[in-house]
Amino acid sequence: MNFFTVMGELLAESGFAAITWQQALMILVSFVLLYLAIVKKFEPLLLLPIAFGIFLTNLPLTGMMEQTMGADGLPHFTQGVLGVVYNACVASELFPCIMFLAVGAMTDFGPLIANPISLLLGAAAQFGIYVAFVLANASGLFSPAESAAIGIIGGADGPTAIYTATKLCPELVPAIAVAAYSYMALIPMIQPPIMKLLTTEKERKVKMTQLRKVAKVEKIVFPVFVVLFCSLLLPSVAPLLGCLMLGNLFRESGVVDRLSDAAQNALCNISTIWLGLTVGATAKAANFLTPKTLGIIALGLAAFAFATVGGILLGKLLYLVTGGKINPLIGSAGVSAVPMAARVSQNVGKESDPTNFLLMHAMGPNVAGVIGSAVAAGFFLIMFPQL
Repeated sequence: MNFFTVMGELLAESGFAAITWQQALMILVSFVLLYLAIVKKFEPLLLLPIAFGIFLTNLPLTGMMEQTMGADGLPHFTQGVLGVVYNACVASELFPCIMFLAVGAMTDFGPLIANPISLLLGAAAQFGIYVAFVLANASGLFSPAESAAIGIIGGADGPTAIYTATKLCPELVPAIAVAAYSYMALIPMIQPPIMKLLTTEKERKVKMTQLRKVAKVEKIVFPVFVVLFCSLLLPSVAPLLGCLMLGNLFRESGVVDRLSDAAQNALCNISTIWLGLTVGATAKAANFLTPKTLGIIALGLAAFAFATVGGILLGKLLYLVTGGKINPLIGSAGVSAVPMAARVSQNVGKESDPTNFLLMHAMGPNVAGVIGSAVAAGFFLIMFPQL
């Protein structure tokens, strides 16, 4: 056997010979996302592991994440190192709940407590959820339950989107998860054009008064009350809100600093790495480039856009009602991507007036959106049969 024969056989058995145009396209997509994460710095903590997961899973013959059909007749990613992690920790709802624990430990609900009107702005930003639900249902491609899971993408809350999809349509979890986390990372691109289109220069320059100081007892009572009320109203949302508010109680109680630190750092970082990597790895070319998946990607973008529109429009109404005391830009932060959306509100406001500081005011609707998206998920889980 000569050298050229050996090389020919090697190439015939290699990934170079096995790669398809669909895989090549998905690898190209991963490179674009890596560019946005590293060069443009669009939420790299999320986008970089997602992009690399897309890259790894579309390399032919690597077997890092293989799909098998389960006894329930549904697809499961149970083979390959990434498939095992995904099935054990993402599809099982473990990582979504851990992420909510971490988010709660890192979140200050003070701006929301100090300005309860933020709850209205957070609720208004859930408009995108219901618009996407109606559009998905009307398309004829998706069942009502699938449409509900797709709609949750508009809440800009990856863990809630995964949690809802695993309950209502496990076969769509990969596409919904990729759409939710990718669009969350791309909020700095999606929101500003909509915000500038719907607001005037005068509205963007509005300076809001300083928030009152919130007492410690208020911050301790708040998470307990939210879990009590929401869980009694919508029991299905208790796992997510329970973890969220437990993390916040770690933070605000002041008596479990070690637990709070673990939730904010070690747990959060480990979960972010594996959640992003495995969610990206579900975007296999053979499954991803389908009419349903592409429809989910399009509907996810519409959900984010209408969520921003809903928050801004209510912000404009409150601007008029209060005689110009509320800057409508903070309404866009009602999507629950904490603190990304609040930073976008701050940055857009700062473009119109460099001395304007909206971040803390935007954090109120931002954290309200976390609760709002979880409540919307709980509503859908009650309305539609769970698998």
